[in-house]
Amino acid sequence: MFLDEFHTPAGGRVCISAEQASRFAKGVAGDYNPIHNPDARRFCVPGDLLFALVLGRFGLSQRMDFRFLNMVGDGTPLCFQEGDDGRIRVCDEGGKCYLEVERSGEVTRDEAVVEAFTRCYVAFSGKNFPHYLKPLMEAQGVMFNPRRPLVIYDSMGFSLERLDDLAPALELSNSSLEVNGKRGDCLLEFRIQSGGEPIGIGSKKLVVSGLCDYDPAAMDEIVAEFYRLKAAYEG
Repeated sequence: MFLDEFHTPAGGRVCISAEQASRFAKGVAGDYNPIHNPDARRFCVPGDLLFALVLGRFGLSQRMDFRFLNMVGDGTPLCFQEGDDGRIRVCDEGGKCYLEVERSGEVTRDEAVVEAFTRCYVAFSGKNFPHYLKPLMEAQGVMFNPRRPLVIYDSMGFSLERLDDLAPALELSNSSLEVNGKRGDCLLEFRIQSGGEPIGIGSKKLVVSGLCDYDPAAMDEIVAEFYRLKAAYEG
């Protein structure tokens, strides 16, 4: 399974090291958010890696909704389990819940289909910044704190008409940023196609904290650093 190198089984639980999480963020998602760097002061495991591990363990359902409740730190032992209420929860040994998933409809555990959908969504999701967020913030005249950029994964969900013969492709259909003081709620809506045929829709919500006035020069530096990190990693 392609996710094997990004987590370590440990006594019935799963541990994700900062190095594994960072490699997934950069290598699979194309996500260079500094919060996923192993040496980050507020390091956290990418939500998309938890998303991928849920699909790998429980399969791909026609309808799924993910709520990210807390940030996972370096090496935290995690338990992936389905409760009596049908919800999937990712919790630590103390019962703290990091992710809650609701699902319905048919399920496929076909590894090729699950991997294709996982890779497709994660690659789309990894484009949060600068592709989607920068123009939204610029239009609203706000941006995150350039010294402490904080963009948190709040939730995501999708609905698929079918699961057979899936060759998924995702494209952004709509985006918005609602500003409330120093907080911004970003909604990214997407279409899901297979072989050019529409087969589903979905959306993702992000929370941008510590908003300040938009500074074109500071934003240009952040974008330049993003592409510098990308080139260094890929080179």
